[in-house]
Amino acid sequence: MTPLRLKYRPARSHFNFYRYRRLGYGFMLSILLGGSLAIMNDRWPPPTERARQTSVQVLDAQARMLRVFTVPPGYWRLPVHPADVDPLFLKMLLAYEDQRFPDHPGVDLLAVIRALGQWLWQGRIVSGASTLTMQTARLLEPHRRDLIGKLGEMLRALQLEQRYAKEEILGFYLALAPYGGNLEGVRVATLTWFGKEPARLTAAEAALLVVLPQAPSRLRPDRYPARAKAARDKVLARMEQVGVLTPRQVAEAREEPVPTQRHSLPFLAPHLADRLRIARPGMTPHRTYIDRNLQQTLETWVRQQHSALESHSSIALLVVANRDRRVLAYVGASDFFDARRAGQVDMVQAIRSPGSTLKPLIYGLGFDDLLIHPETLIEDAPTHFGDYAPVNFGHTYAGQVTVREALQQSLNIPAVAVLDQVGPARVAARLREVGLPLHWNAANPQPGLPLALGGVGATLEKLVTLYASFPNGGAVAPLRLGPDDPENPGQPLLSGVACWYLREILRGSPAPQNIAPLASAAWPRWIAHKTGTSYGFRDAWALGFDADYTVGVWVGRPDGSPSPGHYGRNTAAPLLFRVFDLLPETANRLSPPPEQALPVVSRAQLPERLRYFRTQPASQMRSASPLSITFPVNGTTVELPEQNGALAELPVAAKGGIRPLRWLVNGRPLLADPWRREAFWPPDGEGQVRITVLDQSGQTAHVEVWLSQMPTKHW
Repeated sequence: MTPLRLKYRPARSHFNFYRYRRLGYGFMLSILLGGSLAIMNDRWPPPTERARQTSVQVLDAQARMLRVFTVPPGYWRLPVHPADVDPLFLKMLLAYEDQRFPDHPGVDLLAVIRALGQWLWQGRIVSGASTLTMQTARLLEPHRRDLIGKLGEMLRALQLEQRYAKEEILGFYLALAPYGGNLEGVRVATLTWFGKEPARLTAAEAALLVVLPQAPSRLRPDRYPARAKAARDKVLARMEQVGVLTPRQVAEAREEPVPTQRHSLPFLAPHLADRLRIARPGMTPHRTYIDRNLQQTLETWVRQQHSALESHSSIALLVVANRDRRVLAYVGASDFFDARRAGQVDMVQAIRSPGSTLKPLIYGLGFDDLLIHPETLIEDAPTHFGDYAPVNFGHTYAGQVTVREALQQSLNIPAVAVLDQVGPARVAARLREVGLPLHWNAANPQPGLPLALGGVGATLEKLVTLYASFPNGGAVAPLRLGPDDPENPGQPLLSGVACWYLREILRGSPAPQNIAPLASAAWPRWIAHKTGTSYGFRDAWALGFDADYTVGVWVGRPDGSPSPGHYGRNTAAPLLFRVFDLLPETANRLSPPPEQALPVVSRAQLPERLRYFRTQPASQMRSASPLSITFPVNGTTVELPEQNGALAELPVAAKGGIRPLRWLVNGRPLLADPWRREAFWPPDGEGQVRITVLDQSGQTAHVEVWLSQMPTKHW
């Protein structure tokens, strides 16, 4: 017979020591939470810097994104305001994550009591009690997910509610919520997953955005589309239960596929974006005048031109609005990511040899000095200027031509001859005075005659600035990248007459082959342009302007190595004309010539001194006598009689030097016969006057005198 085995079973007690011990812990923690909050609120305010540290943005003229930079350690994060987000998404977010968000003080006591009761009763966490404010606190100050961390979240949530409005707290969450990979914030998420701003979202898109932050790595739709769809559909079902969506809306949303690949964030005008970010660190957004559509078109088109270039060549271009010098397009290189072409080097700011592109300025100064006129005859023949003997591009010579023909054909000898009389030092000084300094070789830092043929350094940006002055009456003003660059009236470099002469000459320059005028224009588009090629085929240039726009194009190798067979007219000029074809039609017609201009029909109508340009022999230059001003005498006061309510003309005279002479009064050219040693200046009133004379050999002389009105004699 089997013995009976008895087991001892203690009687069930109505008192559970362990359960009530947990209740005691909860009570003490509540007291600790309240006491800690008062201390923390003053000493340790909630850290909101992370939500305010957003990606640097560069925007176009219409506040559309051109380029965005990541924040450390490589996250995309953009500022966003709840008003910028689709209301449906906000409604679904609150319904799914925190229905009592508008009412609770940061911690939902009902949810806490429910979660705490479930934990106490079952000994494990059954449901969470995190509010959106607590989730925001965790995003602002990441920490380990344990009991101490949860208490810290609650304290921080209470702090946030005391210091910020509900809308601001929601804005923090929308800016920091993780959406997979290095994406943070709902705006980055919509741009990356859906390719659009968050202002308009479908129900399916909103549901995916609601659930992604719960497990951004596990639910990434590009890696785990099935998981993402299941989680999204779960949110949709919940929205149907709470009445946010109708059954029909949910059914339609379920049919919508989840995105399976990321969209790239905008990456336009990268060189300009880098330039602004470096120049103005800590600033965001950077507003520019770039036309995003034009910029995108030009960048795409420039990359397509690679097939016509050598493997290591690149293209840079600028488009500027003449009226206020706004930069509308900025292409620093053909392809930013092409290492063979040094794509990350900004060739808009690179110092290169300008080739013949400075010739219009030289002729313009000659026009202002009354040395030449477009119809003046000038010799294109082998000539020695001291030890310097320039040659033409094709080693051929045209003989006697007009100044107009010499500039249109870009003949070298006439340009050097004019520069010889204008003075290379004066050209360099005038450019420096208006903010366009040239760069000289360290071995030969002094301005010389090679300046006319590219024997200096310049940048595409400075050359475009110079050419933009031609349709603006000769006033040079800095280019404006954005609204932060103040509008500048500019400094005079050339007269309106000289600019009109240059416009008429350059618009007659031979166009590149296979280029036809734009047929769709209301009237034919005129383009005044000049090409240039540096020594050894290292740089090909084309610069041009019409009534509304100025465009500059550079083609070459960034490392400075030669590209034989590629020069301005056959490489850069076709690109220039194509860019003009892509610009809007001009709104302005050709302006009439200034009153002081001399548009002539025959050379016989010109004054004698302007009919033929006289080149000075080098021997005469070496034997020049000292130049000095004989009247007025330096430091004296000159009394002038009154004539017709103004002071009479002041006579000036010089001796020595080599003609032609150029007179400047208070820095402004005096229109006078350069072959005479006397001139007359009409004063604009009494006061101090500085008078300067320059001769052909580069000598200068200065005097400073005081002008006053001669006392009237009473008899």
